[in-house]
Amino acid sequence: MLIGVPKEIKDNENRVGITPGTVKALTRRGHQVLVQKSAGEGSAILDAEYQGAGAQIVATAEEAWSSQLVIKVKEPVAAEYHYLRQDLLLFTYLHLASDRPLTEALLASGTTGIAYETVQAEDGRLPLLIPMSEVAGRMATQVGAVYLQKSHGGRGVLMGGVPGVAPANVVVLGAGIVGSNAARIAVGMGAQVTVLDVNHERLKYLDDIYRGQLQTRISNSHSIEESVYQADLVIGAVLIPGGRAPWLITRDMLQHMRSGAVIVDVAVDQGGCVETTRPTTHSHPTYEVDGIVHYCVANMPGAVPRTSTFALNNQTEGYVLRLAEQGLPALHTDPALRYGLNTYRGRITCAAVADAFGLPHYSGPSCQDTDAASLRK
Repeated sequence: MLIGVPKEIKDNENRVGITPGTVKALTRRGHQVLVQKSAGEGSAILDAEYQGAGAQIVATAEEAWSSQLVIKVKEPVAAEYHYLRQDLLLFTYLHLASDRPLTEALLASGTTGIAYETVQAEDGRLPLLIPMSEVAGRMATQVGAVYLQKSHGGRGVLMGGVPGVAPANVVVLGAGIVGSNAARIAVGMGAQVTVLDVNHERLKYLDDIYRGQLQTRISNSHSIEESVYQADLVIGAVLIPGGRAPWLITRDMLQHMRSGAVIVDVAVDQGGCVETTRPTTHSHPTYEVDGIVHYCVANMPGAVPRTSTFALNNQTEGYVLRLAEQGLPALHTDPALRYGLNTYRGRITCAAVADAFGLPHYSGPSCQDTDAASLRK
């Protein structure tokens, strides 16, 4: 199979779709890999390393996108929509539920889009979302600590406090991968941490691990308000797989929060769990609403691209190899990949995406195309 790796062009996105190790695994199996010139430089991977692994370096994005299978990190931006076509298999993060223009572009082109974030194992894990959730969760606390500084518009609170002065009050909405990693760093920095979730088992797990170093609360409107109003830093770590995140913090709630408090909404990729969330970039990461600093960068792990690229590739390599070996029939033989299918021949194949826009979705269980014969090329 001909596999293309274009250079990411989203603002300050320095990750790259595959590493030289994966290139070597592909070329040893007889596949051809086209890597756009300088695609890996942001992650400190030189073109020579890709060439040494057997890749061909191509000068333009058009050459990389002309492949049968394109591997990316982030969703195509508007400047890339014209590369989409019916005979293209695209494997990347898509986050369609919060991006109607991209959804419409994929449907209009007939592109088969497989989303990292909805690939789902039998036990319910999201293996390709986990590594970036780990990075984003840990980063969220670090970023929050920076923007709590007065020079960045925050309350001027030190995360760990000092003897005689209370530490920062950190509230984490969600106890999944993002939330548990955010809590880990916040506890390590000496903050007072409260984690809220609707899943009692997740809260029990964190309580057992931290043995009183953080507080856990069942998430409901009352507990959210009580916690958020006293917070210096709020980290939004809510996930509805493939779907839009619910608003847990409304615009009206901001006026009751501490002036200069910081919200880091990691759920921004899925629309955000705060009503006032709008996507920002690493170039312009924050804005203020009603005295509350909002950090809503939609590709947070892009700030630590080398760590993120290798962490992501550790998980994607096996799926890339299966797609390269089998093509679309891999979705029939691998149930996890089948859940990743979001668009196919102009149809939405993920129920959560369809629900987000009030559109019909094709086929059986969410993100599945059960017609195996129609997947063969």
